[in-house]
Amino acid sequence: MKKVALHNLGCKVNAYETEAMQELLARHGYEIVPFEEGADIYIINTCTVTNMADRKSRQMLHRARKMNPDAVVVAAGCYVQARGEEADDCIDVVIGNNRKKDLIQILKEYEEGRWETGEGLVDISHTDEYENLNLSRTAEHTRAYIKVQDGCNQFCSYCIIPYARGRVRSRKRDSVLAEVKRLAESGYKEVVLTGIHLSSYGVDTGDTLLALIEAVHETEGLRRIRLGSLEPRIITEELVQALAGLPKFCPHFHLSLQSGCNDTLRRMNRRYTAEEYYEKCAMLRNYFHHPALTTDVIVGFPGETDAEFEASRAFIDKVDFYETHVFKYSRREGTKAAAMENQVPDEVKAARSSVLLELSRRKQAAYEEKLIGTTAEVLVEETVMRGGELYVTGHTKEYVKIGRKGSENLTNKVINVEIESPLQIIH
Repeated sequence: MKKVALHNLGCKVNAYETEAMQELLARHGYEIVPFEEGADIYIINTCTVTNMADRKSRQMLHRARKMNPDAVVVAAGCYVQARGEEADDCIDVVIGNNRKKDLIQILKEYEEGRWETGEGLVDISHTDEYENLNLSRTAEHTRAYIKVQDGCNQFCSYCIIPYARGRVRSRKRDSVLAEVKRLAESGYKEVVLTGIHLSSYGVDTGDTLLALIEAVHETEGLRRIRLGSLEPRIITEELVQALAGLPKFCPHFHLSLQSGCNDTLRRMNRRYTAEEYYEKCAMLRNYFHHPALTTDVIVGFPGETDAEFEASRAFIDKVDFYETHVFKYSRREGTKAAAMENQVPDEVKAARSSVLLELSRRKQAAYEEKLIGTTAEVLVEETVMRGGELYVTGHTKEYVKIGRKGSENLTNKVINVEIESPLQIIH
C-alpha cells in the first residue's frame, strides 16, 4: 500500500479539491499519511495568486523532495498551470487544473513508465468542461465547503487567476444537490457554496446562483446555507428579497471591494463604483437585521495617491464592515498592473495597511458590542477553555464565534445562546 501525503495552499476551492483528491486516493487503496518524512508520494496543491504564493508553492515542493528523495513529488493546481511543465526541476508529475480528477490514472501511468511530459496540463483558457470532483465527508465535522463553480471571466488588472483557472465553468445542479444530500445524510448541518467566481454560477449553463440556493434549501436535515465571496453586482432586489425568505440562509455577505476610490477601481478594472457598492450594502441591511458584511481591500495599488487612499479609507469607514481583510498590493508577473507606472513603495503600503487594520478592529468591536444582550442561534463545533472555564463554542449565522459556559458534548447541535458578556465572543 503506497503512502501518500497531501498539502494544500491557497483558497477554499483549492482546499476542497485537495480533500477530494485525498478521498479519491483512499478509495483506491492508498494510505493517507501526514505531510512528513516517509511518504512514497507527496502531492502539493499549489497556489499562484501572488508572487508569495508562488514562493510558498516552490518551498513546499522542495521540502517534499528533501523529506524523501526517492518519493514521487506531484505538483497540482494553479502554480504549475500558470508556469507549465518547467515550473521546477524537483517535480516528477505536473497536474494542472481540470486534470485532478484523473489523479489515480496519472499515478498508475507514471509508475508504469507510460507518463508523458505535458499530459498533465490542458489549455485551461479553451475548455468548457467542469472538473467533476466531489466529497462524501470533509475535515470539518459540522460545516462542509462545496465547490460549485470554477474559472473567472473578469480579468481584474492585478489578478492572474483567469489565466490559471480558465473561463467560467459551472457544476451541474443535480451534481451539487447529490453531494449536499450525501453530506446532510452524514450529519453535516451547514454547507458553504464556493467557487473561483461564485457570482458567475450558471452563466454558462442557463442556471442561476439563486435557483441553486433555493434547490439546496430543500435538502432534508440541512440547517444552514452559507455563501463564499460575492461580487457586488450580483446583489439585486430580487436576489436579496428571495434570500431573506429562506430560513436556512446565513446573512453573512463577503462582498469583495478592493478599493473605495473610483479612480483606483477603474485602474483595477473592477466594473463598479463605490456609490454602486454602497447601494448594495444598504439593500442587504434593508432586508436583513444586522447582517455581517465583510470585505477584501488592497492598499498600495499602482498609482494610489494619498488622496485616493484617504477616499478609500473614508468609504470603508462609511460602510461599517464587520471585518475588513487588508492586503498590501503584490506585483504579479503576467498581469496588467505589474507593468503600471507609479508602483507604491513597500513602506507606504505598510503604513496604509496599519491604518485600515486599526479601522477594521474598531468596526469589529462596534459590531460585536451590539450583540451583547441578544440571543443568537449557534451551531456548536467544539469545547474550549476560556478564562479558566469550559465553553461550548460555535458560529452564529453571521459567522461570529460565540461561547456558552458548559462542558456538555453539544457538537453539531444548533442551540440558542444568550450573549451576556464580551467573554462569550471569541476570536
